[in-house]
Amino acid sequence: MSRLDAEVEAAESTPSPGAGELTSARPAQLGDLAVRRLLPLRHRRSIGGWCFVDHYGPASVDAGPGMQVPPHPHIGLQTLTWLFEGEVIHRDSLGSEKVIRPGQLNLMTAGKGVAHSEQSVRHHGPRLHGLQLWVALPDHSRRVDPSFQHLPELPRTEVGGFQATVLAGSLAGVASPARSWSELVGAELEAVGDTMGEIPLLPTHEHGVVLAQGHAVVAGTFLQPGRLLYLGPGREVLPISARTTTRLLLFGGQPLGEPLLMWWNFVARTGEEIAQAVADWNAGRFGPVAGYPGPPLAAPALDPVRLVARF
Repeated sequence: MSRLDAEVEAAESTPSPGAGELTSARPAQLGDLAVRRLLPLRHRRSIGGWCFVDHYGPASVDAGPGMQVPPHPHIGLQTLTWLFEGEVIHRDSLGSEKVIRPGQLNLMTAGKGVAHSEQSVRHHGPRLHGLQLWVALPDHSRRVDPSFQHLPELPRTEVGGFQATVLAGSLAGVASPARSWSELVGAELEAVGDTMGEIPLLPTHEHGVVLAQGHAVVAGTFLQPGRLLYLGPGREVLPISARTTTRLLLFGGQPLGEPLLMWWNFVARTGEEIAQAVADWNAGRFGPVAGYPGPPLAAPALDPVRLVARF
């Protein structure tokens, strides 16, 4: 038995002391597409500034339309789209229209308000696999003007034996060109061979790890798709053991330390802000999203019980 096999076997049976908090995704739907919703959690609204993580696929979309998300609004956040397989068209109320492919990043800053749609290209490939992520904007910048960035290339580096692509913030001295308003890290880690290594972390940050493909042992915990591993501040390195073709997302940052109210597609601080955003959407004040072949999403009815800010 190899050292990697032994570590995997041990981690499957008994998590190591000091291992992080492991939670399971809850199922959700993105149109006809089944997704694994890993964040937010009832007891944890954010990890650093990251407040939403959906993992979808790998899914066969050969016989169907693939992703079809009608126009809908956002406030107070950034959306990041990261694909492993497939092609998706982003359209928004700023007039942006861009196809994203694997290895590219779409970053939309909603700020004080923007609407967008996402759908698979007309003649799409047979499979779709990716991540949809949100970053909550801190209080001092959450009302910035909306904007959109399409990044066709992102910086890559080798760290701990893994090929790392830095989506947001910085890792191991390598910084992403994606604009951010808080201290962040967001990186895909790919094992190009059987790998046992350590990833440097900032001890002032908290972190999350999601497995998109394969199997890995992360900080002594056996991780597989559909699970989120949370690691609190105080760690300077993250040990990871993984086999070839394994892909992970490492994300985190300085703990936000602000109450968050997340309702539908909005990130706010008070129920009044949510109610105003709903009224603005219903009145058409977010602006049109041209090019989507269908009506926009309707806002669900407001639920006063849920309109309470949480940490």
